[in-house]
Amino acid sequence: MSVILTIARREVASFFRLPVGWVCVALFMFLAGLLMVTTSLTPDQPASMRAFFAFAGWLLMPVVPAVSMRLISEELRSGTIEPLMTSPASDLGIVVGKYLGGLIFLAVLILPTATHAAVLVWVSDPAPDPGPIVSGYLALMLVGGFYLSVGLLISTLTGNQTLAYVLAFFSILGLLAGPGLLGALIPPGEGWSWAREVLAGVAVNPRAADFSRGVVDTSHVVYFVSGSALFVVLSALALASRRWR
Repeated sequence: MSVILTIARREVASFFRLPVGWVCVALFMFLAGLLMVTTSLTPDQPASMRAFFAFAGWLLMPVVPAVSMRLISEELRSGTIEPLMTSPASDLGIVVGKYLGGLIFLAVLILPTATHAAVLVWVSDPAPDPGPIVSGYLALMLVGGFYLSVGLLISTLTGNQTLAYVLAFFSILGLLAGPGLLGALIPPGEGWSWAREVLAGVAVNPRAADFSRGVVDTSHVVYFVSGSALFVVLSALALASRRWR
């Protein structure tokens, strides 16, 4: 565990030493502020962050790949992966440490947006219900952690950070838009109901929308946590495969 925490601390520190970390901060704060203004401050409508959190998947799509792209890719590019793999840390420990570092940095990105919620509660009459706000932030972390695990796997497969970003971006876009686009192509009728159910089961947006309404469904939490765990394990297997080459 100490090795994992050491890797995570090093990863978090590296984000704030390098320009990419501050670019991520600036990009996320700009997008979050823009989305907040356009969705939460509608004239003649009660103040609410529901629409803000409902778009959580899209908000994180351009940012998370920038966080995940260097997690393993940078080690592969610079050649520091070899000393890391010969350290006491296991392949899974290395990957978990990297993932944890990225997740902590993601939480640091999201935390300042709590000031938006505080201002909204302060100036609004009536104040928005705190339940959907709390569950909305839970959705941001769950969705962000899921995306991060996808990007981590891609980062493990290539030493090119630009390629890692592009592949992670389009993979996340596929998770967001794919089920809806494929669902529109499915012919109507009972014979295809199973396909519609499968696509509904893997869709990210409806789950984020439920959280934005204050609905914390256990199945949604399991979906994101188990999905993240799956991609972290796949990343560890991809890293381990380098020992066999």
